[in-house]
Amino acid sequence: MKVLIVESQNDLAQIWQKHLERMGMSVSLALGQTEAIRHLSTHGTDIIIMDLVLTDGSALAVADYASYRQPEAKVIFVTNTSFFSDGSIFSHATNACAFVQSATPPEDLAAMVEHYGAPTQQSGAA
Repeated sequence: MKVLIVESQNDLAQIWQKHLERMGMSVSLALGQTEAIRHLSTHGTDIIIMDLVLTDGSALAVADYASYRQPEAKVIFVTNTSFFSDGSIFSHATNACAFVQSATPPEDLAAMVEHYGAPTQQSGAA
């Protein structure tokens, strides 16, 4: 599974990366919008873990670009703020599949990546 982490706090991103790599996932890091867009334009991604509040750029712009460039990729948004705590993020980003706090334990985040990043079965296939 290919994972892109878009997180301005490099230390936090590396904690997530190491945990996911131990589970056999291929993980790339981007520190902001520019790096994320560059990655998405040249590499396939199954799932994106993205901080809602980026130091460089807009997480919603990255999610929008991802939905255009890689429509099958899903986004797990993380945050340490109360923005979108009402669940409205799912209206603003059609590829959002989860919304969790940045302090979520890495093993819980990895379980979500495994769940949401798994290939979907096509119904009616015979």
